[in-house]
Amino acid sequence: MLGINQKRVLKVAGSIIAVFVLGAIILLLGVYRSINNQVAELEEKSSGYQEQANMLGSELERVREDYLTTVAELESLVTQAHKDNTTQITELKAQAEQIWSTGIEPLEKRLVELGSRPILGISIAYINAEDAFTVFTNKVQEERQRAFDKQEEIIALQRQYMEGAISKEEYENTYDLKQVELLQAQINISMRTIDILTAASGFSDVRGDLEQLREQAQPIVDEIKSLASSVRVGVIELEEFESRFAQARNAFTELDELLTNLATSRIVDGANKVALANGYDLVLRAKNVIIYRNTAKLTDITDMVKAELLRNLRF
Repeated sequence: MLGINQKRVLKVAGSIIAVFVLGAIILLLGVYRSINNQVAELEEKSSGYQEQANMLGSELERVREDYLTTVAELESLVTQAHKDNTTQITELKAQAEQIWSTGIEPLEKRLVELGSRPILGISIAYINAEDAFTVFTNKVQEERQRAFDKQEEIIALQRQYMEGAISKEEYENTYDLKQVELLQAQINISMRTIDILTAASGFSDVRGDLEQLREQAQPIVDEIKSLASSVRVGVIELEEFESRFAQARNAFTELDELLTNLATSRIVDGANKVALANGYDLVLRAKNVIIYRNTAKLTDITDMVKAELLRNLRF
């Protein structure tokens, strides 16, 4: 049996233990209440987060549906475009194949064949015929300048009329006279050219033809001179003037063409002579013939032809 002191000790210990237990229970109750409050707060926040998550989920689903719809529409457009262009693509492909088979491929074969053949040496030259023609025009430079001055006078007269500086009647009367004077200056160029060619040693083979041509041209010169006098004194009607002027201008045009053709033929003769003397196999005309030239392989013989023409024009 336990003693009295032992019982007291046990009783006191039990009381202490009870106090500790009660304190622990009170403490645990406080902790529980705190935890419970935090859990409630967390549950409240969680509920708000859940609502936000639900809203985001709904929005995400809507965007996803829009995306899928857009992709479906795009695929539909691509499919339709492919269907629409299938025929055109097929036709273009067929055309490309035809060009290859009938154009490019045969040309490639020909290039291969040509590449296997020996290249013949051909010496090629070219001439600037317009530059060569200046040999003749430079001989009548004074006469050409007079014709140019008459053209400038006509332009100035037209400007005065447009600016209202002269009347219509004065303009018409002066204009007719200037036209005749221009034609007179032009035919003087032709007549001077005939005289130069007739006297030139290089044109001795056509001297008789040139003399005959001058005789035929003299009446034209006389008619233009007479027409100019009639216009100056104002004793010619408009209809008569227009008829006579047209006839004289046509006659001059024919004369000018004959002389131009003669000069051109001598340029050709000069080019032939230069080509033979220098061993050229082919001479081309630069204008309207040559698009590109390799100056290392093509020779410009214009100056040599001009020198030949100048020798022909010596007296």
